[in-house]
Amino acid sequence: MKLRTLLVTFTIALTAACGSKQTPSNTAMAADIAQPNIMMIVIDDLGWSDVGYNQTTDYFETPNIDALAQQGLVFDQAYAGAANCAPSRAVLMSGQYGPRHGVYTVSPSARGNAKTRKLIPIKNTRGISTGVVTIAESLKTAGYTTGTFGKWHLGADPDQQGFDVNVAGSHQGMTFHYFSPYELPNIEDGPKGEYLTERLTTEVIDWVKASKDQPFFAYVPYYTVHTPYQAVVDKVNKYHKKGIKSKREATYAAMVEHMDDNVGRIIDMLAAEGLADNTVVIFTSDNGGYRMSSFPTPLRGGKGSYYDGGLRVPLIVRWPEKVKPGLDHTPVINADFYPTLVHLTKSQQPNQVLDGVDLTAHLLGQQKIAQRDLFWHFPVYLQAHHALTDQGQDPLFRTRPGSAIRSGDWKLIQYFENNEFELYNLANDLAEQHNLASEHLDKVAELKAKLKAWQQQTGADIPTQLNPEYDADVNQQLIDKILAKKERH
Repeated sequence: MKLRTLLVTFTIALTAACGSKQTPSNTAMAADIAQPNIMMIVIDDLGWSDVGYNQTTDYFETPNIDALAQQGLVFDQAYAGAANCAPSRAVLMSGQYGPRHGVYTVSPSARGNAKTRKLIPIKNTRGISTGVVTIAESLKTAGYTTGTFGKWHLGADPDQQGFDVNVAGSHQGMTFHYFSPYELPNIEDGPKGEYLTERLTTEVIDWVKASKDQPFFAYVPYYTVHTPYQAVVDKVNKYHKKGIKSKREATYAAMVEHMDDNVGRIIDMLAAEGLADNTVVIFTSDNGGYRMSSFPTPLRGGKGSYYDGGLRVPLIVRWPEKVKPGLDHTPVINADFYPTLVHLTKSQQPNQVLDGVDLTAHLLGQQKIAQRDLFWHFPVYLQAHHALTDQGQDPLFRTRPGSAIRSGDWKLIQYFENNEFELYNLANDLAEQHNLASEHLDKVAELKAKLKAWQQQTGADIPTQLNPEYDADVNQQLIDKILAKKERH
């Protein structure tokens, strides 16, 4: 066992000896459940509407995911902990909101035209510290073997942060080659033309078959469906024939189908190996997807946006005979995975704050979780991806520095540059088109106070230093130019 693992195990055990955070009722509940295997599948940049069971068109073909949705509990108000890759994964792996680990974006934090950035953004942390106890490290205290297959993107290689096996995971946030040779760290190239999603699935399947005599945690963060858009030509042509003219968008749909095929391979393997009944399967995405004209969505914005199009993600949890299939409208966030899996696996609580809540009783149909608020913090700049379609606050950025809170049906977004606020009622305005801040001053004041208290509690850094390169006239001229172009289209 590596020194890092020994130290983490000792720290967690010492914490447990001093007093576990589990309540007596939770402990009793856990005692009635056999240790399940965990299969966590996290797709990269898969939009909330980009799965068959939830799409707004009939283009996407995801029969395996659709079947999983029929067999599991579907959360239609599930959120990522951040709107782009690294910070969302940091929330998931640490169980902590962004201000606690400082991973806010994919570096650097000052992106976009310097003359349009009013503030000096908070410096981003590249990856979670090895001092943070990850989900994998916690599960190892309960005897789990752990493997990760795909994108890590959190700094140090995952074998330094609780994983026994690491295939293709590193600091790298994307692949440039979906067809072998991949030129990725920690994976040998396959035969020329081998498809990366297929290869990673084969690696997962082989590992599970070899590891099934003990409880396992398989973390499967596929690189797909992140750019570059690359897929088998026959699948791409199939979507052209279905009516998608854009090669980029037809290829994206083909990548979604490739991904679904491989999710199906994993599900079939679990059944064939007699593991399905005692394996919790979690299927989700790390953040929202890019907006594409062929795939309309009721949500505003996309990847990198703190409107729901950037934050809301698909989520299915399947555990036969334990989790009753159905549709659940409870707002949840990927920080909840950590405390939930610690409980389900009877692992020791880590010696760190966990910002998520334990969903065990909720999943098992024993008790609904109490209503709570969800938070996001993004004290950095992320430039526009496609200014004409991003649907950001303004067309220059997917988001400018700010924070957000969801409280019940209400969502408040705070922008730090001018201390502006937007207020939306998601029950009546899923598309976040009607800013109600001026009409509901009491609600703004209430949520503003909650947001400020959370910022103080988590030590959230708020950017206040003015950027000397900022030019208000240039900023407005560029905004007006894009808006004029948008009107012409």
